[in-house]
Amino acid sequence: MIKPYVAKTMSGLEQILADEISDLGGQKVKVLYRAVSFEADQAALYAINLSSRTALRVLMPIMKFTAHNETVFYKRLRRHRWTDLIKLDTTFRINSTVHSKIFTHSQYMALKTKDAIIDQCRDAYQGRRPSIDVERPDIVIDVHCKDKEFTISLDSSGDSLHKRRYRQRQRLAPLNEVLAAGMVMLSGWDKTSPLLDPMCGSGTILTEAYMLANNIPPRLQRSHFSFMSWPDYDEALWSKIKGDAQLGVQDNQLTLVGRDMSAAQMSDTRSLVNDHGMGDSITIEKADFFEAAPPESEGMIITNPPYGKRLEEADIGGLYKGIGDTLKQKYSGWSAWILCGDKEAIKQVGLRTSKKLTLFNGAIQCKYHRFDLYKGSKKDKSTESEKLNN
Repeated sequence: MIKPYVAKTMSGLEQILADEISDLGGQKVKVLYRAVSFEADQAALYAINLSSRTALRVLMPIMKFTAHNETVFYKRLRRHRWTDLIKLDTTFRINSTVHSKIFTHSQYMALKTKDAIIDQCRDAYQGRRPSIDVERPDIVIDVHCKDKEFTISLDSSGDSLHKRRYRQRQRLAPLNEVLAAGMVMLSGWDKTSPLLDPMCGSGTILTEAYMLANNIPPRLQRSHFSFMSWPDYDEALWSKIKGDAQLGVQDNQLTLVGRDMSAAQMSDTRSLVNDHGMGDSITIEKADFFEAAPPESEGMIITNPPYGKRLEEADIGGLYKGIGDTLKQKYSGWSAWILCGDKEAIKQVGLRTSKKLTLFNGAIQCKYHRFDLYKGSKKDKSTESEKLNN
């Protein structure tokens, strides 16, 4: 049966997600703000949860209504047949997001939702009630409020889909996996050229690039999704979707290089790479970007250097000037993508931007800049292209 869904993502990744959903079987795909709406059958729903690299959650709307106060909100929820979904032994959790002058506290709206469900269940189960489980519930209910308009959805994913299960201990806060995957996909990397992250930290960008190039579903090792607790869950269909995805995994020869100055962090990242069988493709080195030679004569750089709270203000200008000087002096023939949340710092790179996109790293609005480092001058490159086309 075809049903409507909404997949959430990060700002700036909406079109990438829309393309993924179309490729995985979604229909009537429409780009929204930080989300994509679509229709899908069960097979496509399962495939999107398993294989989308830029989705955070996949929601199935079950109620839409207008409420002018908390009493109306409670009554509308109370009328829904929750006992068709939530039995006495079912655990559940409420996620709530509000953007409203009337309803101002998301946790309070989550509490009112829980009250409506519990009250109906008590009536149905002779005073007994199901339990809340905030860690790993059977059912996750999503409440979204904009002004007076409410959308109540079932979350098919459960845990956020950015969780890939390849994390080990981390000394620094790692880049969100969905953002890292989106950066690689937006870059236009051809999945074969050398790829370097010279300030790789925990290696998230390189890990996501490895999985993309080898067609590895990002949640292949995950054992539970919330749709597995839905009444219409089809275990045989899920096994087929997962089995087909496993058959599509490749083992391509890649040149992925991660460098950083922290010996301890590089030790952790090297362990992550080796423990997950990526050691033949990803090289992790303790190295100074400003001193080390490029790993190949041509390739692509994708990196997220320090900025803002990660670096003292006095140092940031010098860091980005050094990045620009190093790119000009050593990386002729390369393309470089740099994510930066400091618009003054990125100016210090001193190179012409060939493309600039807006992304968010957590709450920080960032610009994702592409710099093309031509061999010779850009004018020479254009002249050569004109000769070939004549």
